[in-house]
Amino acid sequence: MQYHIKNRNLRKEGKKRIEWALGRMPVLKQIRDGFKKTKPLNNLNIGACLHVTTETAGLVIALKTAGAKVSLCASNPLSTQDDVAASLVFDYGIEVFAINGENTPIYYRHINSVLKNRPVITLDDGADLISTIHKKNTSSAKGTYLPWGSTEETTTGVIRLKALEKEGRLLYPVVAVNDAYTKHLFDNRYGTGQSTIDGIIRATNKLIAGTTFIVCGYGWCGRGVCRRAKGLGARVIVCETDHLKALEAAMDGFLVMPLKKAAPLGDIFVTVTGDINVLSAKHFPLMKDKAIVANAGHFDVEINVKKLNEISKTKRTVKPLITEYTLKSGKKIYVLAQGRLVNLACAEGHPAEVMDLSFANQALSCEYIALKKTKLEKKVYSVPEPIDRKVAKLKLKSMGIGIDRLSSEQKKYLNAWQIGT
Repeated sequence: MQYHIKNRNLRKEGKKRIEWALGRMPVLKQIRDGFKKTKPLNNLNIGACLHVTTETAGLVIALKTAGAKVSLCASNPLSTQDDVAASLVFDYGIEVFAINGENTPIYYRHINSVLKNRPVITLDDGADLISTIHKKNTSSAKGTYLPWGSTEETTTGVIRLKALEKEGRLLYPVVAVNDAYTKHLFDNRYGTGQSTIDGIIRATNKLIAGTTFIVCGYGWCGRGVCRRAKGLGARVIVCETDHLKALEAAMDGFLVMPLKKAAPLGDIFVTVTGDINVLSAKHFPLMKDKAIVANAGHFDVEINVKKLNEISKTKRTVKPLITEYTLKSGKKIYVLAQGRLVNLACAEGHPAEVMDLSFANQALSCEYIALKKTKLEKKVYSVPEPIDRKVAKLKLKSMGIGIDRLSSEQKKYLNAWQIGT
């Protein structure tokens, strides 16, 4: 078995933490129990580029239980939990190529280590694995293998893949797990909302109450961050480029204004847009002295750290994962986690209870790809509704919640047009 991890001696602590997470992922357990009997992925190579965390461990263990040979690399250089990586290798027999803090060359070396196994199904969190496969197939290395299909976990990744599909360049089918109802409404809203605030507090130990909290982006992740910040007593301002989302934010009770107007007001800034250079040179000089800047979008492109460095006279690390930039005016700006995902770099990412839903969708989507591999086209698919509903049903069951059923009369009424006023 191949692997590249930081320290095998961390496995004991990692195993305890994995077991803690598994105990809080009841939906995935029910799916794992079913996989144990049916083995829908038996003898299949599966490659995953995901955040190497305790919750992800639950997913790859479920895939192995389904009969797959799984290899895993990190989808972010700062999100790997090294003790989890060690335990996955030596306690669960998963090939892992991930080290917290790895540089860009090693990051892509790890991706290629996963691809050496020629996985027939890939799982992505940001589409770096899929992008690497596509680049290999458009380079001089023609004839590079193609998987049966892939899943994608993030909004950012789905955007990239839909762009590939639109250009007619998507080489194999992808299931957009991010778009599942039980993913984006729960993982993005509750998971990102809580874990982003958690990362900021762990890094800074700053009181949120009484601060002016600027959130750039009001998608499902932005909504979650806004609600959690408001719940902790912050005055929340939303900055948006979409009229519909801006209107929704205003109707939800948040102040809405252009970013240049909000920049002088903010104590804490969070970008969560999936776009590039959201905070840049035109905003930094307008900010308050000692403003805190963090990113909750997948890639480290939302805060233009390069421009901030150019307009600063000094730069230093003041605490782990906090970089202080002193502008020529003397103002100080604090950037968390080098502009990378604050919830994973400064904290532990989403709680297991919410990742339970997302990874249940991932596991069942892998089974779906294996079953439908000859019928799927080169396009981005939504998670099939039966899978989405199954995940919701299993979650309610695990919570001890029952719901009503429609009577035959009610079903008939909902499917008829003849009955009017």
